[in-house]
Amino acid sequence: MPYRRRTASALAAAVAGSAVLASAPAAHAAVVDVNYACETKIGPKGAVSPVDIKAVKNGSSYTITMSFEKGVSDSPIELPKGVMTPRAELKLGGADTGTVKVKGTPNTEAIPPNTPIKIGQLTGTYTPKKSGKVTFTAGLLTVHALGMDAAVCTPKNNPAPSLELEVTAPGGSDSGGSSDSGGGESPSGGELPRTGPLDSATALGTLGGTVLLTGAAGVLWLTRRTAR
Repeated sequence: MPYRRRTASALAAAVAGSAVLASAPAAHAAVVDVNYACETKIGPKGAVSPVDIKAVKNGSSYTITMSFEKGVSDSPIELPKGVMTPRAELKLGGADTGTVKVKGTPNTEAIPPNTPIKIGQLTGTYTPKKSGKVTFTAGLLTVHALGMDAAVCTPKNNPAPSLELEVTAPGGSDSGGSSDSGGGESPSGGELPRTGPLDSATALGTLGGTVLLTGAAGVLWLTRRTAR
């Protein structure tokens, strides 16, 4: 039947489309130079540091790692071992919004005076609230030392995202929609949420079956009326 051939072709195209999507990269990372302007206890400081952000999936969440290749400030006095802990905020963009907090570990060696403070790696956890492509951009950096926030650094060069990640929120909400559908309302202003190509193929097959069953029922009804 021509209809069945069209349905089979549509199903094959949908499955092929899902294969293309499956082969697409799920993340894109880049080392970005961030120009930090720092307010410190001894006056303003500034430095440019390459920043790298990576993500590793851990169940429904992601472990986020932020790495600094250079220090962004210094101290006029020596910082003894274990007194300095950095923390930072990553700004989310794209399908999700808000910030992710990451934190480093205390310095394992004393930091000499008037030398750049090595930030190293900061880690945190990100749990998607929405599905789709999410970007991670370096935000506020704070160096906590000697019991106080010794330096608070803000990116002043409007850096580009260091990471773009394809995520799925718990519950499988679509891009632009939250995991709570809000009483079934469409998040895109009237358009029903779409699932993946495989779901589309299933829906298409179900639609085809419904049409065929409806057609069979119509033929049966007409046959009975003719018999009467």
